[in-house]
Amino acid sequence: MTVNTRAFYAPLLAAGSAGSLFAAFLGVPAGWALLWSGLLLPLLALVARWSPARPGAVAASLGVAAVALWPVPLMWGAASWLEICGAAAFWAVPALGALAAGGHLRRQASRMRRAVRDGRRDQQLELARDLHDFVAHDVSAIVVQAQAARFVADQDPEQAVRALERIEAAGLGALASMDRTVHALREAAGARSASVPGTSELPGLVERFEGGVLDADPTAVRELSREADTTAYRVAVEALTNVRRHAPGAAIVRVRLHRVAEGIELSVANSAPARGAGGLRGPVRRRSGTGLAGLRGRVEAAGGTLRAGASADGGWRVRAVFPAQGRTLG
Repeated sequence: MTVNTRAFYAPLLAAGSAGSLFAAFLGVPAGWALLWSGLLLPLLALVARWSPARPGAVAASLGVAAVALWPVPLMWGAASWLEICGAAAFWAVPALGALAAGGHLRRQASRMRRAVRDGRRDQQLELARDLHDFVAHDVSAIVVQAQAARFVADQDPEQAVRALERIEAAGLGALASMDRTVHALREAAGARSASVPGTSELPGLVERFEGGVLDADPTAVRELSREADTTAYRVAVEALTNVRRHAPGAAIVRVRLHRVAEGIELSVANSAPARGAGGLRGPVRRRSGTGLAGLRGRVEAAGGTLRAGASADGGWRVRAVFPAQGRTLG
């Protein structure tokens, strides 16, 4: 059985303070009274650092009183009230200093715990965003391809086989995303983060998307910072995922990555859905804090801007602009 000695600091200080006051007023020699008061100073610091607020406040009040009042009985009748109050104030200074030292250490420890808690929360949010941005994309592809295969299986078995191949590829992509997330969860504190895909993987991403067309300028890719590169890939994944969810009838989805006057632009635009799905409007109405609305802050943190809206042909267009490396957007 483990005994928490910190729980005894406040009672020990309270008992010591009461004993010091009692002894001082009984006429204990000045040397012993001073020594006893000096022993209370480290206890004051320990109480301020470790004790719970309520019992610690009571014990600290008794401790300050004991240290400040120990010379009062020696001066009684031989000094004026002003001199007695001055002596008490003088001896209260080291007691208050001990409390301040313990309180400072307490505040520093509290700030450290809060920083660790905030860091863990940020890591959890990061993992949640990774799961949404990457795994949800591949899972939605599996669902859509499975539905398509079910409808064409009888009339066109060859199309069903191709759909199954795309399901396999999407499943492997989902497993890879899960592996990255699990790897991040298993990392020791301070270890390097698991690698996050960037725009170099856009060709494979668009190739797995039926109707996807990619137009990427290699020069523009090289001018993206690492943070902007991974964020641009996340935007593309989220936009394509929402095309599947909200505009499954769109015949063409164009993904472009090229230089513009403001910097490097990534755009994902789907044509008008053939079945009246209404375009890529889901992220704007979403309440979960994820999706394109959730990526807006990430894009802005990378120095860019994110906009989404209806296109002239009745479809939907998502546009993210990042500064070229070494520049910032005005």
